[in-house]
Amino acid sequence: MNGFIDIYSIIFLAIAVVIFLRLRSVLGRRTGSERPPFDPYSRRDGPVANGEDNVIGLPQRGPAPDLPKPSADLDVSARIGAVASEGSALHDALTEVATADRSFNAEEFVSGAKAAYEMIVTAFAEGDRKTLRQLLSREVYEGFVSAIDDREKRGETIEFRFVGIDAAELTDAELKGRSAHVTARFLSKLISATHDQDGNVVDGDPIHVSDVTDIWTFARDVSSRDPNWKLIATESVE
Repeated sequence: MNGFIDIYSIIFLAIAVVIFLRLRSVLGRRTGSERPPFDPYSRRDGPVANGEDNVIGLPQRGPAPDLPKPSADLDVSARIGAVASEGSALHDALTEVATADRSFNAEEFVSGAKAAYEMIVTAFAEGDRKTLRQLLSREVYEGFVSAIDDREKRGETIEFRFVGIDAAELTDAELKGRSAHVTARFLSKLISATHDQDGNVVDGDPIHVSDVTDIWTFARDVSSRDPNWKLIATESVE
């Protein structure tokens, strides 16, 4: 009896071992291409392989409730701020620009325009074409470079010092197709003197601080990903 039991026990054991080895050969082998475990907190904004959408939508339990949405008008008004009084023509024009360009903030624009103004007038005095190319439209750049070329041909140099900006304000704005135009008036203080090739002053004063008023217009394509504005027109007020 004990021999009978031992023989069948051995047979069943052998069968179990064979089954285990076959299952292990199929399920227990790692190829290195296994997908990582699902992480419910992983980001979903990365690239999707082979154009497939791996985001699984959850089943809806009835219609979604009507939630209050932020007012676009309030958002635009907040981005215009105190730069223009409500009801004024400038406020209406800036509203049109801010509606088309959701990144537009009037107060930030004024700060950026002041920085650009200093960079441009300084670059012009120093003949820095590289800086000017980045900040000016093609037409304005060509005009500035032409003046620099003429100055250099005459052997003239400019002694220049930027003292500061007393005031900067927006005066006009408009939307031309997809191009936003914003005009600013700058009241600045500069020291500028032009010297000929012999060092004599032929224009300006190397000591006197001059009050200068400039009206500049900047433009940007609101459909472009490039957030930078460029100077497209200048006007000096005597």
